[in-house]
Amino acid sequence: MANTLPIRLIVGLGNPGDAYRDTRHNIGFWFVDRLARQAGVRFSADMKFFGDTARIHCKDGDVWLLKPTTYMNLSGSAVQALAAYFKITPEEIMVVHDELDVVPGCMKIKLGGGNAGHNGLKDISAKLSTPNFWRLRIGIGHPRVFCPQQQVHDWVLGQPSAEHAEQIETCIDAALKTVENMASGSLDRVQRSIMKYANPPKQKPASQPTPENA
Repeated sequence: MANTLPIRLIVGLGNPGDAYRDTRHNIGFWFVDRLARQAGVRFSADMKFFGDTARIHCKDGDVWLLKPTTYMNLSGSAVQALAAYFKITPEEIMVVHDELDVVPGCMKIKLGGGNAGHNGLKDISAKLSTPNFWRLRIGIGHPRVFCPQQQVHDWVLGQPSAEHAEQIETCIDAALKTVENMASGSLDRVQRSIMKYANPPKQKPASQPTPENA
């Protein structure tokens, strides 16, 4: 894939408030908070953008960071307001969010596509009148695999186990290293980096006993 438009806005999805801070559904917030700290900037509340904003400086231009404070289901209001104000097109937006259908320790990236039941993505697509924005999908796994007795709502609003949290942070660490390429429009390089985390690592087969020890 040839160079595309540069990413000028990175949106982290989540819910505001301490009660949601460490939940799976706030992984987007985790990402942009880490990015802001790495860049040495702070978020500030901006009522006209319905969220908290910050701006980081990259070699190829500035990138806005946004945490909508409207709660997940109305995330599109914040994205639309900031994008319209700064004349940022959907193809210049990267939305970072939790993904049920990707296991912890894995992540995927795509431009456009469906929303897979994610209310934040659904509202952004509606407010922008297009699904053609970039999505960085960080896996949280599905409760049917890890906790079948738990409902999806409770799973996404719950905290990951220590093991899963570590795996999620590993993905965030790797994705943070791609931000300069996002800002330069080198999304092919970003995709190659993210693809390394597309599938769970293969498990080594258990060693077989030797005949004398069988």
